[in-house]
Amino acid sequence: MSREQLIPRAVKTAVEVVGGTKPDQLGAPTPCSEYDVRALVHHLLFWGPSLEGAARKESVPPPAAAEPDVDLTTGDWAATLTAQLHRTADAWSAPGAWTGTTHMGGPHEMPAELVGGMVLGEVVVHTWDLARATGQAPAWDDDVLEQVHRDLVPTAQMGRDMGIYGPEVPVPADAPLIHRILGLSGRQPQPASAAPVT
Repeated sequence: MSREQLIPRAVKTAVEVVGGTKPDQLGAPTPCSEYDVRALVHHLLFWGPSLEGAARKESVPPPAAAEPDVDLTTGDWAATLTAQLHRTADAWSAPGAWTGTTHMGGPHEMPAELVGGMVLGEVVVHTWDLARATGQAPAWDDDVLEQVHRDLVPTAQMGRDMGIYGPEVPVPADAPLIHRILGLSGRQPQPASAAPVT
């Protein structure tokens, strides 16, 4: 699978999980200790335009002053989030999105390939967060998970230093690939407990 196909494939799974989330589950806790489902949706909608803009080398302001200010009271939040996910997937499906440098939510330039990997990881891990909170069992293409794991191995500590991930959760080397990704990102793959991650 080419890198231009990775985010669209991850978004396909994300959209399925969004569609399986019921309105009465917005208050359900997620594996991120400070997020319930509503707060996670706020987070995804707040950062979505920046992730989309990064593919086009554009600086796109967030839709609100802060994550909790994103308005979920008007319209269909699931349709809004689905549309944003599709726009992000479309933007990153262009070969030029992965070349050169870009920025995401700030002026600091980074390699576009690095940012694309970060976007892919965000989509997969937050899809799992939402699925765990709402009792769903998503499945991803092996190519998607292999790329996320490849990207996370050298960058997870940087994410922890930035406060993006919680402390690494030990996971057996022969565990399913999604569990190894979750452990690197500070999440407890088993359903018994939640890790303090964002």
